[in-house]
Amino acid sequence: MESILLTRDACRRSQRRNTLTENDLGLFRQWFSNFCRSFHSDNADDQKNIILKEKHTFNVCEIMRQLAEGLSLNHNETLVAESIALFHDIGRFPQYAKYKTFRDSVSVNHGLLGAETLVENNVLKDLPADECELIIESVKFHNAFSVPVKERKEIETFIRLIRDADKLDIWRVFLDYFKGPLEDRASAITLGLSDTPEYSQEVLEHICRRETAPHLHVKTVNDFKILQLSWVFDLNFAPSFRILSERDYITKLASLLPRTEEIRQAVTLVKEFVRLRVN
Repeated sequence: MESILLTRDACRRSQRRNTLTENDLGLFRQWFSNFCRSFHSDNADDQKNIILKEKHTFNVCEIMRQLAEGLSLNHNETLVAESIALFHDIGRFPQYAKYKTFRDSVSVNHGLLGAETLVENNVLKDLPADECELIIESVKFHNAFSVPVKERKEIETFIRLIRDADKLDIWRVFLDYFKGPLEDRASAITLGLSDTPEYSQEVLEHICRRETAPHLHVKTVNDFKILQLSWVFDLNFAPSFRILSERDYITKLASLLPRTEEIRQAVTLVKEFVRLRVN
């Protein structure tokens, strides 16, 4: 697959000057629907994992609209933000089709694959170059460990937006998985990790340092739960913290962890961090 390291060059093909419209977003939704349908499967487990990502995408779009409203983005900025939300995980579909996993470390970087998919399919060919660049770069880096420094600070802002919206729905996806019946669970959610009582001190220590834990030390499902607790240190906007608090995801996630004193202390630290950001 052709590299898109020179994103701007990929976007400069368009001569259009007027900004993204509701009609553009409608066409993007239609393309996304057709793209997802091409990965539907007669295999029940595969189909559950594909539908999971479709539903996740629609929920992220809704959360993105809420963030846009909470941040008083203008109409054009809101359309760009929702387009990013719609496309942010399109790399998941070819990733799963080829590797049968959503774990990037043993397959492919789904953010980069998603950006390449947009370019290869000329999805954004009729957009102004600056908006094309915003969308591609945001998709490409939405799953990076940290937000890269960009010459256009606007790109960094939209990357932060999609990272927040994505996390806010991944928490829901993960919690729904554990409260649902076994036969309804999408197998790829837990990334093939071992579901045992153990957890890693290294992952827990990142919370004590008030920093996001890397996937490097994640060995068990409990590690993955603790990693998700650490995501609060990577949320960027006040409306994101309000949504997190209103949905009480931290308490719900903590209820799935072993009841040890060190985990209790870590959860207390996380909750206090969120409380201060909300207030």
